[in-house]
Amino acid sequence: MVPSVNSIPILDLTQQYATIEAEVSDVVLRVLASGGYIGGSQVLEFEQQFAAYIGVSNCVVCNSGTDALVLALRALEIGPGDEVITTPFTFFATAEVVSAVGAKPIFVDIDAQTFNLDIAQVETAIADKTKAIIPVHLFGQPVDMTALMAIAQAHQLAVIEDCAQATGALWAEQKVGSIGHIGCFSFYPTKNLGACGDGGAVTTNNQAIAAKMRILRSHGEKSHYHHEEIGLNSRLDALQAAILQIKLRYLDTWNEKRRAIAARYHKLLSHIPGIITPQEVAGGQGVWNQYTIRIQRSETGNYRDQLRQMLQERGVGSMVYYPRPLHLQPVYKDLGYHLGQFPVAEQACYEVLSLPMFPELSIEQQEQVIYCLKDCLTN
Repeated sequence: MVPSVNSIPILDLTQQYATIEAEVSDVVLRVLASGGYIGGSQVLEFEQQFAAYIGVSNCVVCNSGTDALVLALRALEIGPGDEVITTPFTFFATAEVVSAVGAKPIFVDIDAQTFNLDIAQVETAIADKTKAIIPVHLFGQPVDMTALMAIAQAHQLAVIEDCAQATGALWAEQKVGSIGHIGCFSFYPTKNLGACGDGGAVTTNNQAIAAKMRILRSHGEKSHYHHEEIGLNSRLDALQAAILQIKLRYLDTWNEKRRAIAARYHKLLSHIPGIITPQEVAGGQGVWNQYTIRIQRSETGNYRDQLRQMLQERGVGSMVYYPRPLHLQPVYKDLGYHLGQFPVAEQACYEVLSLPMFPELSIEQQEQVIYCLKDCLTN
């Protein structure tokens, strides 16, 4: 019989807030009292701090990770007639933005161990219309950027890193978002560096690209009421920038705690039949935005979903990221992809299950997750 415990959510933001409540309350009240809610020193300071943290010369903040990707594509003048290679196993926004600028997403299957792009398959997808590659550092695990950049350089392609789930992750001792031509970040509350609302940023070492993205994010406005492009209204407000400055100081500590939790999960799960634990690739250091296991498929039905329901009944939260690959989404039926075309991604959609993961997750809570998981698997 399962012992009685408090419910364990997949994510608990209230504990994080409790540790920085005084700092956040102070800065929020100061921003409110200042009357400067859009732009200003808080935004500029955060851009400088985040650029320094990632290790680039330029950071351009915006109102979401989705808009960060749009700004990157627009700045590179990618549009109708162009193709962009990316993964079918990610959040919809990664492909959506390609379609939004009029280009065509071209999908490549994933690596079974990391859930990231299978680099060996990327080169075969390159065609005359290919203009860029969008690798996604999924669940906080970095893509092999050494191999990917070599392919991109050989074919003169731009690389836009989707770092939405990987702020602080490293590849070859470099922060993700500083290796490709442009890095795109999300500050959605569930991210490792999350705002108290939406937010995003674009990073680059290219001054011209940064300048163009600054114009695009503010209605294509180069100077006041002087519009040179059709742009966006995509700004990060001062309150969010002020909060993110505080959180940025704690990010490395929080990421270290996530790594410790992931290591403990590895150990506790290593001898449970039917479970495949996530793996890191040599040369990378992940930040574990999610801890995603595989529940090996049963011959009859989707056992993963049954298991998730059983965990919920025992008070353990979990989540499926993602239940349907992008090439099989209804909106992309006209692209001509079919079931079975990307078997690794499709299998992952049936097997993946993300367990509770946040820096404040206690050892006792983790042990309870494993206890309930074992109980479900044996009943």
